[in-house]
Amino acid sequence: MKKLIVLIALLASVSGFAQTKANDVVGYYMNPSGEAILKIYEASGKYNGKLVWMKNPEKLDAKNPDKSKQTQKILGSNIMHDFVFDGEIWKDGSIYDPKNGKTYDCKISRDEKGNLNIRGFIGISLLGRTDYFVKVNFKE
Repeated sequence: MKKLIVLIALLASVSGFAQTKANDVVGYYMNPSGEAILKIYEASGKYNGKLVWMKNPEKLDAKNPDKSKQTQKILGSNIMHDFVFDGEIWKDGSIYDPKNGKTYDCKISRDEKGNLNIRGFIGISLLGRTDYFVKVNFKE
């Protein structure tokens, strides 16, 4: 009987852990500097990110390697593309950094509060940088 009670308690505690689902990443996130809000959304089974608010909404994409985009505003641009969920993280995507005009491979993980660890890298994940984006309530 004691073993049965212990087994039931153990199963109840394991089932209490929250399991991450693919759409858990969907939402609005403030970048680390507080200068922009990113909207992550799903399209055709992949996850993308668009800048929906900026402290300086008139800022141009001056560092973009595509000269035709250098006179366009950064606000409203999609800076994250094609992430897929593997059961734990969102991977195989890319992120564009308008501050330097470079695009990086990227993966995303969530913490227990729903905030994001966004890791941009070149080649392998060890050679990169992680930024922490905080989940926010935002209405477009």
